[in-house]
Amino acid sequence: MSRVSSLHTIMGVLFSAVSTVGLQADDPAKFNAIDVFELEYASSPQVSPDGKQILYSRRSNDIMTDSTRSNLWIINRDGTDHRPVLSGTDNYRNAVWSPSGDRIAYVASTSGGSQIHVRYMDTGQTALVTNVRKSPGSLTWSPDGKTIAFTMSVDNKKATGAKLPPKPKGAKWAPPVKVIDKARYHRDGRGIIDPAFTHIFTVPATGGTARQITSGDFNHYGSLSWTADSKTIYFAADRHPDWEYRVYESDIYAVSTDTGELTQITDEPGSERAPVLSPSGKKLAYIKSNAGRQAYRIDRLFVADSDGGNAKGLTEELDRKVRNAQWDKDKGLYFQYIDRANVKVAYTNLSGNHRIVLEGLGGTSLGRPYSSGDYDVKNGTVAFTLGKADRPADLAVHYSGRVKQVTELNEDLLGYKTLGKTHELVYQSSFDGEEIQGWYVTPPNYDPTKAYPVILEIHGGPHLSYGPNFTAEIQRMAAEGYVVFFANHRGSASYGERFARLLEYKYSSKEDFADHMSGLDKLIEMGVVDGSQMYITGGSAGGIASAYAIGLTDRFRAAVVAKPVINWLSKPLTADSYLSQIPNQFKKLPWEDPMEYWERSPLSLVGNVVTPTMLITGEEDRRTPISETEQFYQALKLRRIDTVMVRVPGSPHGIAGKPSRLIAKVENMLGWFAKYAPKND
Repeated sequence: MSRVSSLHTIMGVLFSAVSTVGLQADDPAKFNAIDVFELEYASSPQVSPDGKQILYSRRSNDIMTDSTRSNLWIINRDGTDHRPVLSGTDNYRNAVWSPSGDRIAYVASTSGGSQIHVRYMDTGQTALVTNVRKSPGSLTWSPDGKTIAFTMSVDNKKATGAKLPPKPKGAKWAPPVKVIDKARYHRDGRGIIDPAFTHIFTVPATGGTARQITSGDFNHYGSLSWTADSKTIYFAADRHPDWEYRVYESDIYAVSTDTGELTQITDEPGSERAPVLSPSGKKLAYIKSNAGRQAYRIDRLFVADSDGGNAKGLTEELDRKVRNAQWDKDKGLYFQYIDRANVKVAYTNLSGNHRIVLEGLGGTSLGRPYSSGDYDVKNGTVAFTLGKADRPADLAVHYSGRVKQVTELNEDLLGYKTLGKTHELVYQSSFDGEEIQGWYVTPPNYDPTKAYPVILEIHGGPHLSYGPNFTAEIQRMAAEGYVVFFANHRGSASYGERFARLLEYKYSSKEDFADHMSGLDKLIEMGVVDGSQMYITGGSAGGIASAYAIGLTDRFRAAVVAKPVINWLSKPLTADSYLSQIPNQFKKLPWEDPMEYWERSPLSLVGNVVTPTMLITGEEDRRTPISETEQFYQALKLRRIDTVMVRVPGSPHGIAGKPSRLIAKVENMLGWFAKYAPKND
């Protein structure tokens, strides 16, 4: 079967729902739908303890299984000797070096489940270390190299219903009822979940019995950090009796691996998490965010004595969320953060004086241009995922003051394509003059004397950020002759707490709507786009914004609204996010002030809508349930507005989570927009 035939089989009925008249024939010089299956990217770099080699996950798409595969590769820091460590049809992930660098531990996912393995790097011999029933995570070596700690889910006793009378022999009764008594009872991507708690385990690095060392009806989170004597593990948890309702609360604990004795290290309002002990074990670094009802929180880097005393904030003045703290001996810490959509790695001493080490991380979000990226540092070598506007993530190394890209994973494909080009656009919102940073991607072979049709693409969150990053979806749109515009509207991350909280208690609103329309008007003024050929789309919070926008304006020829919230009165009490969203995105509970919820609902504006609208949502979505999509679909049908509902079978909120679903999403979108393009006489 040819690749094109395989693609048509995978996309099936989804694509057939929409006319594709107007789409260009496949041009091998441009980015085509089938090319999604050929993309690769680097992630999860791990520097060897001596700083000379980098182990990383090489992720690629499999057209026959419609899945993304993770293999493990290794390369010297100078870019030489690039070779596979574990490569094949199975998935290998969570790789970590042993303290001496002679072994790596990793999780292999096969038909038999997910288990921890250890590979001896000198011989290539591999040992199966665990035989557990659930998937292990947060693998962490003890400093002496003898033990591996990990986290794993442990089933808890289910609630039981009334006792039924005995069933006659041979009788066939309906399945038994399910009794649910937990506040956190369902989760997007998993559906109704059985009661379970995450606990910490240890296992000998040579293999053996995995031993649970935490207990209680609480979740115990990675990352994990060992003390220097290999006898105690630091972790984060909320062990308060009311933990189910305390979404943004956690403390740092230490547990003895011999006795299971717990010691609470921090006890402050808010969340202390991601503990990292210094090599000597004398200092503890961790991430902290504030408590209280608010939509957006700044994550700050703190350092304290190992017992939690003398805590001090190191990034109080940064006004950016930080994460992934890593020690430089006992002298200071590396960490990463996003600043105006640019992902950076910085270094701070213990006085809080920081400097930027490198920037430009990204490229690990193939669907849409979200800010992303990973790094690791050992012995003066920093390895990171380098993102570019025209390439997914490659591996790069910072060493001796220089940055060197050491892989070119997509040159065999993208080196022979003419791609859309990304341009920055900074402008002021017509609502209040707030500065907004955005980007527009011009089509291949762009002619600056022409004005092009434009697609406005709105990000989710809403407290996330886009950036000038490669994405398959936007390159497909550009290849079809569109300018694609996207912006970090008010509420977006990476511009500080004040900017992020401009949307507190109000998304979507006329304010963020003005941010987007001001950017489009600027592009019209510049002569880049044709104001009579504007289209709009967005997913999740971007789906809310696009549905809200078409209730405020008739300027768009067509809209594609992906996985939206349409009715804020129904969504919060049906979705899996109700425990965090209601207290932090609204001033009151739904029944206390229903008008607050209604006025923010796109459904309240549906009487104004005249824009032809496609809706696309996963049938198993529990974050923005498909009942939200159905409400808008039925309302538009009642109003005789041209609309189509695309349902993605088996898909949760991440409707582009499989390669074929990403393709189906963007090709349906392009077909819908082409249907409403001006017809040539």
